[in-house]
Amino acid sequence: MRLMGKTAILTGAGAGIGAATAAMFAREGAKVLVVDRDEAAAGRVASEIGAASIATDVSDEAAVKTMASKAAELFGRVDILVNNAGYGIRGTVLTTEAADWDALMAVNVKGVFLCSKHVIPLMTTGGAIVNTASNVANVGLADRAAYVASKGAVAALTRSMALDHADRNIRVNAVAPGTTWSSYFDKILETHPDPDGFVAALNGRAPMKRVAQPDEIAQAILWLASDESSYATGSILTVDGGMTAW
Repeated sequence: MRLMGKTAILTGAGAGIGAATAAMFAREGAKVLVVDRDEAAAGRVASEIGAASIATDVSDEAAVKTMASKAAELFGRVDILVNNAGYGIRGTVLTTEAADWDALMAVNVKGVFLCSKHVIPLMTTGGAIVNTASNVANVGLADRAAYVASKGAVAALTRSMALDHADRNIRVNAVAPGTTWSSYFDKILETHPDPDGFVAALNGRAPMKRVAQPDEIAQAILWLASDESSYATGSILTVDGGMTAW
């Protein structure tokens, strides 16, 4: 069990990559705090894997402080922080509203900053932070200006944090997934006029001709969080089926 004796906080863990990672961490022996803005989703995942949960808006510093205090109460210290909370919106710089830009940046970038700021002091014996960036930080994506900018910022922040905290034995890395199946796509399929065509288009984005499953990204996060990656810090691990190789 690769995380036996470890404690972990995972944000955005109510569904998708976050939920898959929380379940994998629990199976590997970690004590887990499931964090999500959706209280019901966080509670459901926590119940399924035998973990604790808390509803937290990662863009709200007061809420993040409460989350960190709960982790300290539950665990005493934190060994692993996975900053996974985030979302995307459509739009170019011309069509994106300023309020929508600010709201996305508050979750995708400020959330990483706030959670790291208030959890790092709990990493009293060192630790590992894994941020969820995206392969679009390297290649861009049309009609997703705010999302691409936010994930580029996460990648840059990851490298900076790795330098700032290496002397405390805190490793900071990021995973950069390609297109990964999620409940978001399930909802689209419910009303899409051509569901088969939609799925085929998603699968066609990568040379491997399929999208990732959440567990495949969770495996990469697990490696970065575990002692198996003990000499990795400041790394951006791309897991995208070859999309960025095109």
